Amino acid sequence: MTYLERRSDGRLEKLVDWFKSRGGPVVVAFSGGVDSSLTLAAAVKALGSNNVYAVTVQSPLHPSEELEVARRVASALGVDHIIVTVDVLGVEDFSNNPPNRCYICKKSIATKLKDVAVKVGAKNIIDGTNFEDLNDYRPGYAAFKEEGVLSPLAELGFTKNDVRELAKTLGLPNWDKPSTACLASRIPYGQKITVERLERIEKAEKIVRKLTGARSVRVRDHGDIARVEVGRDERKLFFSLELMDSLVNELKLLGWRYVTLDLEGYRSGSMDETLKEKHLSKLGSKLEKL
Repeated sequence: MTYLERRSDGRLEKLVDWFKSRGGPVVVAFSGGVDSSLTLAAAVKALGSNNVYAVTVQSPLHPSEELEVARRVASALGVDHIIVTVDVLGVEDFSNNPPNRCYICKKSIATKLKDVAVKVGAKNIIDGTNFEDLNDYRPGYAAFKEEGVLSPLAELGFTKNDVRELAKTLGLPNWDKPSTACLASRIPYGQKITVERLERIEKAEKIVRKLTGARSVRVRDHGDIARVEVGRDERKLFFSLELMDSLVNELKLLGWRYVTLDLEGYRSGSMDETLKEKHLSKLGSKLEKL
């Protein structure tokens, strides 16, 4: 057992063995986030860089800076990095922003991944979903499963902390990168997703990071209202009247009439909370009829 494997309590070895047991070549759905970066690194360790293809989706749904991170990590790992374009906004069912929006999107992405897999002769398509992700509302995960995409981190029970620890152990440059999600997740279900709204959100989040220094940032677009979320331990960064005035002015220039700070702080899937409330309400109604 190597030094790295001893430090990881055998977790890295298990992940590498998972890839070895299935063989290559493989296609890795690669966003540039920590989860997909660890998945990519393990695949390279198991199969060699010439048997691993990193595929990154380019679209208005993803901040442009994420693509640069993906390029840097793929280059560091020495793998072929393939960038594909997915015009999911051209799909009316998606742009209307239904609760299964992510399912529709992942179906489109899976088609592109399969095309690449055929071209390179890959045996499997892999993504970086971790075990804790399965606790959230993840219609996109269901779509990938239907298309045969494999998720070794979830399958092996890797938590978010496990992923970060192993990424740090391997020296991945983005091991402490905050989690990200597609920009459409900032728009309430049922409200139209447009390129203009996505661009405004991306600009706003850059402004919040620049002015406050916060790392975990979401700007939820509620029409006339911008609801700013930052990490719970980062809320104190707003304790400055001058800073708050600057932030309000900057975001109003982008078109919002009101700018608010969510006092609860950032939490994954905050836009899904309304879905849970509706589900509980329907459940309560059914129970009352019993």
